[in-house]
Amino acid sequence: MAFQRRRYSYYNRLRRLLPLICAVSGALLILFALLSILSPPPDDSDRRISKRIISGVDDEKNIPVVFTVPRNGGRSDRDIWRSWNAEFFYGCCNASTKFPNAKAITRNDRYLAIATSGGLNQQRTGIVDAVVAARILNATLVIPKLDQKSYWKDASDFSNIFDVDWFMSFLSKDVKIIETLPQKGGKTWSPSRMRVPRKCNERCYINRVLPVLQKRHAVQLNKFDYRLSNKLRDDLQKLRCRVNYHALKFTDPIIEMGNELVRRMRKKSKHFIALHLRFEPDMLAFSGCYYGGGDKEKKELGTIRRRWKTLHVNNPEKQRRQGRCPLTPEEVGLMLRALGYGSDVHIYVASGEVYGGEKSLAPLKALFPHFYSKDTIATKMELKPFSSYSSRMAALDFVVCDESDVFVTNNNGNMARILAGRRRYFGHKPTIRPNAKKLYKLFMSKENTTWEEFASRVRTFQKGFMGEPKEVRAGRGEFHENPSTCICEDTKLKAGNMDSRKLWKKNKKDVGVSNDEQNEDEDAESSTGTDYEEDQTDLQDRGLYNGTRLDYDDASSISDEPELEEMLSD
Repeated sequence: MAFQRRRYSYYNRLRRLLPLICAVSGALLILFALLSILSPPPDDSDRRISKRIISGVDDEKNIPVVFTVPRNGGRSDRDIWRSWNAEFFYGCCNASTKFPNAKAITRNDRYLAIATSGGLNQQRTGIVDAVVAARILNATLVIPKLDQKSYWKDASDFSNIFDVDWFMSFLSKDVKIIETLPQKGGKTWSPSRMRVPRKCNERCYINRVLPVLQKRHAVQLNKFDYRLSNKLRDDLQKLRCRVNYHALKFTDPIIEMGNELVRRMRKKSKHFIALHLRFEPDMLAFSGCYYGGGDKEKKELGTIRRRWKTLHVNNPEKQRRQGRCPLTPEEVGLMLRALGYGSDVHIYVASGEVYGGEKSLAPLKALFPHFYSKDTIATKMELKPFSSYSSRMAALDFVVCDESDVFVTNNNGNMARILAGRRRYFGHKPTIRPNAKKLYKLFMSKENTTWEEFASRVRTFQKGFMGEPKEVRAGRGEFHENPSTCICEDTKLKAGNMDSRKLWKKNKKDVGVSNDEQNEDEDAESSTGTDYEEDQTDLQDRGLYNGTRLDYDDASSISDEPELEEMLSD
């Protein structure tokens, strides 16, 4: 009985507490509901820009590895908009006093004509080298014929792209140039046609071409691209630079439209990057690379690749490991972010049809939403005079790429090489070429590392690939990419600058100096040396310099000839 009374008393007390428990629980539920309603929604803005991937484990700490791409560029160990020590170097291509005037050495019975090959940048190398070849042979040069039968079938001739009068007058002291061959016996003179080997040096031209020229008096060199050696005596190398960086100037319509595109980019932002993406279907097919698109990608690119019967089957994985494949748009974006360029940076993209379309571009646009091309900053009406000609459209891209604060190339083709050399000559403006061989492994393992480690390794791998002074040894690589003979160093200015920096640092230790004062001091030290000014003044006196840099070109070209790689990589 006593047990039953105790149990009854227990249940009785529990019954009295039950309403109180329910009331408290209900109040808590209501409170949680109100908090969930009144609290702000999670911010997804960063998710559109940043990727947060947890897919690896730190073996030492046994915690997940987080790879987070930040919106900003983070801290950088360099000024991302200029090259280190660029102010101490300048372009110098004056002829020496031992280089005779063209009138003194040109033979009246020798005429050299050339037929260029490939896209416009490949043809540009042919035009530059043709001037030097005519000088070697003491011959009169006929205005070069442009390739109108390549893949793009652009009907433009020399005068549609370049200023002929300027070209002829600019080089009048170096080579005699005429527009057409003179008539012979009242009839059009038909020159003897021949080809010279690639990288033909001065002795090669004298041994192979000169005997034919002495006998026939007029010779046309066909498929003329990369037909002159990289290693020539200095006076001939400097002539190359005078042609490439001063004589070849685009026609006024191209320059004016190109300048307008640059002006519109500058209106949007003080600094901008120009990106030569080179992720077109033909480029990917030619490279033999594979980007994970399954059977559809293999079938599509394989069909394009069969256009070139001379191409053998490649191992796509091996191509990537050896750095022979263009980076994907996303990989380009990750590289730029790691180098310090944030989501506020404006990018101008020079590219044809991107393989995969907007789907391929989406990750790059997410990283850099300020994304433009000539088609988005100019109207169809403005582009109409150029749109039917691939070389003229590509020339507009060249203008913007050359004038950009930073130029990024995704393939070391003709346009990339010419622009790299040009930007070195005109002040070493940053020119970024991906170190694809090293970056490949890093991209493959990025999900197992933190962003900080990834960015640090990208910066390490890219040293020597940023277009800075002396990062390529003199005489190495293509001369059009590394015109070392035509780049001089102002040692006096550099020595004075180094002394002033040492003195300034010593004074800074003795007397406190603010960061703003330091920046102003460094800006003042960045002035151009007097040697540069004297060099350009001399060019003006000779009629070889008009104070402008605007001579641009580019077009892609595909052909069934053996020189496929150079022709496609334009």
